[in-house]
Amino acid sequence: MRFVDEVIIDVAGGDGGRGAVAFRREKYIPFGGPSGGDGGRGGDVILTGDEGLSTLLDLTYNRRIEGERGEHGLGKDCYGKGGEDRVMRVPVGTQIFDASTCEFIGDVTTHGQKVVVARGGRGGMGNIHFATSTDRAPRRAEPGQPGEQRVIRLELKVLADVGLLGFPNVGKSTFVATVSAARCKIADYPFTTLTPQLGVVEYGGGRRHGGSSFVIADIPGLIRGASDGHGLGHRFLRHVERTRALLHLVTLDHAEDRDPIGDYRALRHELAMFDPELAQRPELVFLSKADDPSVRDAYPKLKEAFASEFGVELGLVSSATRAGVKELIDALALIVEAARKSKEPLPT
Repeated sequence: MRFVDEVIIDVAGGDGGRGAVAFRREKYIPFGGPSGGDGGRGGDVILTGDEGLSTLLDLTYNRRIEGERGEHGLGKDCYGKGGEDRVMRVPVGTQIFDASTCEFIGDVTTHGQKVVVARGGRGGMGNIHFATSTDRAPRRAEPGQPGEQRVIRLELKVLADVGLLGFPNVGKSTFVATVSAARCKIADYPFTTLTPQLGVVEYGGGRRHGGSSFVIADIPGLIRGASDGHGLGHRFLRHVERTRALLHLVTLDHAEDRDPIGDYRALRHELAMFDPELAQRPELVFLSKADDPSVRDAYPKLKEAFASEFGVELGLVSSATRAGVKELIDALALIVEAARKSKEPLPT
């Protein structure tokens, strides 16, 4: 399925039905008076969260969404039926903005949550409401009000506890596949992952044995200049904004003119340029591919360099042999648990 994390659509609430002008026509009642009913209210356009969805793809085929029009009022005091609401499902983590003014409309953060994005118009009143002591047979009624119309922009930001960052080909997808049941595309070439991948990591024995879990998001490989939009950087970095913690993976890449210290420095710069608050998020930094002898040999000097230059304790992990994986998961679990106990909402 194609991953779509931003879409612009037209929404329009249903128009309200018009009120009726009618009079009672009953035998032996020559002056029956007005009996025109009100028009029905137009249907709303509603977005509802669905945790079974992971993309906004469906909405790309539905560029205009309208609520149903309310029925017109009828005689004999009959009111028109209200229009049906139009309910569209969106992934949890979808933010809604007015496309013209950039006004924030709502944020769908839970399954089943509903946000009204276009309200239906009120139905017009029938002539039964306009009778007075001096006008017993009013011949006027209200037209229905038009439904609200607007153009909205939907932006998906994945909801995860941990954001996994790193330059292309540092082993992020392999790590997520190792620690969770996620089935990521894995290959030995850059930009294997082109969309965020989510994995559920269990620890402490898992939920069935009194443990717990957290969600980790494999963010597609970043490059220098990502904060300026290079390499679809803005679309990638957007999905880190809601995470509680960050995990940086660095490694020795003999095929590229890069080194772990330069990679980490560049990643920190891109985060700070995109959103300064992201650079303050709790983080762990690990050297991956520890099954490679050259990586293990370089680790002691790199650990010392990270501590002296960044004040960061560099860990060592191998997805292939699972060396250091448990220690890494336990460290992430501590950070996630602390954030949950603080009862702070997920960043927006």
